Amino acid sequence: MNLATEPDRRAWVVQVMGLPVSVHLRGPEVRTDAVAQRVERVFAELGEVDAVFSTYRPESVLGRLGGVMPDPATAEPVVREVVTLCELARTRTDGWFDARRLPLPGGGTGFEPSGLVKGWAVERVARHLADLPDHDLCLNAGGDVLLRTAPGRPAWRVGIEDPDHPERLLDVVERAHGAVATSGTARRGAHIVDPRAGRPAEAVRSVTVVGPELLWADVYATAAVARGADALDWLATLDGYAALLVDAAGRVRATSDWPGTRVAHARTA
Repeated sequence: MNLATEPDRRAWVVQVMGLPVSVHLRGPEVRTDAVAQRVERVFAELGEVDAVFSTYRPESVLGRLGGVMPDPATAEPVVREVVTLCELARTRTDGWFDARRLPLPGGGTGFEPSGLVKGWAVERVARHLADLPDHDLCLNAGGDVLLRTAPGRPAWRVGIEDPDHPERLLDVVERAHGAVATSGTARRGAHIVDPRAGRPAEAVRSVTVVGPELLWADVYATAAVARGADALDWLATLDGYAALLVDAAGRVRATSDWPGTRVAHARTA
């Protein structure tokens, strides 16, 4: 595309939900107050989500429950929705994503849905920007990315970090729409738990999943890290999703439909 015809760009970054969240927009109105107000609503709603679901805040809805799973019959609608999705995630992942008995910040185990809430929340708040005509969106929540692109525009390019050398990229994927989500040990250590063994999962360093929905890309990436050695075979069965995996020995492998530009030689059969 000719540089003279490229749309204007603007980015906003706010620390919310305990991580940096950035909104990147391309389009003719990114400098207007109207667009800035929409972006402010994105960050404000993420703050509201955190006030409900953060297990690090004792005053939040989940904080007050202290790890007890909310009763869907009496919970407020957004909590009921998340509880229902967590149960669906447990079914879809054969129990490798199980929010019912995960480590809690204050010690012990209990209901901890953070591995689902982030992707769910990003998809939820993106509606504030989804109906902007002729604008492209890249919403990045701590490395989990939701993408939207207007017709005729170039795709977004998303870099996949090397978990052992974060300053380097393992691969780059180009996506016009959909999601890219990464889970692993690079930033937070072995924080993902094997729900069957009840201990940190350490066989996999990182998993990146691309697909149509951020909620499920994030859930599948987390479940794959928990699952360990045979995770790539399982990921290859997920319709519409592709994955890149780095194991504990540093070996890089990908499903046969992985869309990256650098890792073709490492694809599975």
